[in-house]
Amino acid sequence: MVKKINNVAIGIVLVLSLSCKQEKSFKIVLLPDTQVYSESYPEIFQAQTEWIVNNKDSITFVLQQGDITNHNAPEQWEVAAKALQHMDNIVPYSLVTGNHDNGENGNSETRDLTYFNEYFPFDRYSNMPYFGGAMEPGKLDNYWCQFSGGGMDWLVLNLEFGPRNSVLKWADTVIQTHPQHKVIINTHAYMYSDETRMSPDRSHHWLPQSYGLGKDSVDLVNNGEEMWEKLVKKHPNILMVVSGHVLNDGVGTLASKGEQGNNVYQMLTNFQSGVEGSINGGNGFLRILTIDPKKNTVEVKTYSPYVDEYKTTPEHQFTFTDVVF
Repeated sequence: MVKKINNVAIGIVLVLSLSCKQEKSFKIVLLPDTQVYSESYPEIFQAQTEWIVNNKDSITFVLQQGDITNHNAPEQWEVAAKALQHMDNIVPYSLVTGNHDNGENGNSETRDLTYFNEYFPFDRYSNMPYFGGAMEPGKLDNYWCQFSGGGMDWLVLNLEFGPRNSVLKWADTVIQTHPQHKVIINTHAYMYSDETRMSPDRSHHWLPQSYGLGKDSVDLVNNGEEMWEKLVKKHPNILMVVSGHVLNDGVGTLASKGEQGNNVYQMLTNFQSGVEGSINGGNGFLRILTIDPKKNTVEVKTYSPYVDEYKTTPEHQFTFTDVVF
């Protein structure tokens, strides 16, 4: 009888232990607009990814948010590849391209990502264990990844600057075929610095349609508000959209309710040159998201491993509460 009680007790302990393990919080890091580091401050870019590697046990996934380079030049892509590939096979990460990564000298007159796909080759990343699939074979222009965290399956959709209608249709299919995954959309231009999504109706600057690649009249290019209407608001398992690109104060936060009643948490993060108060192209600041399913929170902190400093004002350090995972 004592033996049976002990076995029951051991079973309860094991179940509780497994439950705690499944609900354990985890961290995602956002690397916004690294363009000036690639051009002028390679040591800052290297400091960011070295810090990530040194903290690999506490970081589950990393999202670079576009404008990897400043002028789409080979020497800048070399800097970016050296810094980002330092994380290869150590910490999973994904990339999106920005306006400065497209076209000659990064002018975004055309949707040309030749250098991006040369320095970040499909064959290299499609063999990573977290790679899910790509819209176009042999290209990372639009692709998705997956990972596990907090006892849940997660899917990261990495979408081009100003995603075209065809891209949003592809993304819609990926989400539909993964209904049990929590979805994060990573794209360069989506949120604006006034806490709203990018839209010409609010006289916003830097809209994707204002660039040469945004003039496509056949496969229409979409801004943040259009992405919300055509894709984001429709799916109950989309939890978050993260973006960079916009200057002014470089930050913006919005929680919106989708058609299925789910809250979608949307964030602009940008520290590059041209953002108010920026130093050294951003001084190495990045975002750390701590996702805690047990507490139903997403805690956001802004930190620079280059200067070992946190930004602690409310727009840089805050927590989403009552998050339904």
